[in-house]
Amino acid sequence: MNSNLDALLEAACGPGAAQRLVKLMNVAPALARCEAGVVTRAELAQALDMALFDGLLERVPTGRAYTDDVVRQGGRVEFDHGALRTVRWPHCGALPPGEAAFTRILKPLGYRLNGTYPLDRIKMTGRSYAHLDAPEHIAQFFVSELHPERFSREFQQAVTNVVSSSVDPLTPQAAAWLSELERDAALPLADACALLPILVRCFDRQHATPRLADYQALLAESAEMAWIATEGNAFNHATDRVADVFAVADAQRALGRPIKERVEVSKSGRVKQTAFQADPVSRVFIDEHGAQVRRDVPGSFYEFITRDTYVDEATGRVSLDLGFDAGNATGIFKMTAAA
Repeated sequence: MNSNLDALLEAACGPGAAQRLVKLMNVAPALARCEAGVVTRAELAQALDMALFDGLLERVPTGRAYTDDVVRQGGRVEFDHGALRTVRWPHCGALPPGEAAFTRILKPLGYRLNGTYPLDRIKMTGRSYAHLDAPEHIAQFFVSELHPERFSREFQQAVTNVVSSSVDPLTPQAAAWLSELERDAALPLADACALLPILVRCFDRQHATPRLADYQALLAESAEMAWIATEGNAFNHATDRVADVFAVADAQRALGRPIKERVEVSKSGRVKQTAFQADPVSRVFIDEHGAQVRRDVPGSFYEFITRDTYVDEATGRVSLDLGFDAGNATGIFKMTAAA
């Protein structure tokens, strides 16, 4: 056990979290050793990934059941990427608009832009971020931005009504630690342990309880923005990298779990993805009388991906295809619309 990871995950998830999570999911081989008292950006990125994965399993019973099966069979989840949704809009309260709320975190952690994907059918743009130090082993982030200006004026007003109350969980001290991390690629252990729980809180809903009328106006034009209204910037999904996504899909279907009907295959043929439908969650809204009402809405979900290798023409090396595909992503996003 990497003692830095142990301390970080205890700070973010409670005692014994590291021992519990390393039984569930991969840890980058490069993190087998550590320097006592000094946390590298790779260690902090790995700890953040593990904490967010843990949080997603708490919200996604279908994903928890699948992960438990993997562990019972002696395996671990190879955490490939996590996804989140943002809104590129000038009226986001105290939050920076769109993905800027997260690039200010990801870049100091050692992530760099790995690809941009126009998602025109759902009026969004997706961008993937891979880790510089261990791109094949530390989970990527897929961050999407919704563009309200491409929708009706009524929709835009509903977006403003929902997100303008957003608060910023990133404190000035946390921003200072991130600046130090970006400069030095490391932090003292005590500072990293104080920073990680703040970073975890950034991946949540930051705006107030939405009005039901606004939610319905958003849902009429964009299932994705309606999802943001209730779930905010929480992990939309987490993804297990598997050897054969077709076989996994067949096995999960045989178990009666709500998996997508078909596997999405990239234009290159090297990236294949499918997913469970989103698990429903109960959320509070404010009705026209100012009273609180509850509705069941789509929550987060669990995805599967198979990545093939290719020969890099520039270097001649065989590499894992860490790219994404706009068509795949658009198909996968429908998991929160179908629930």
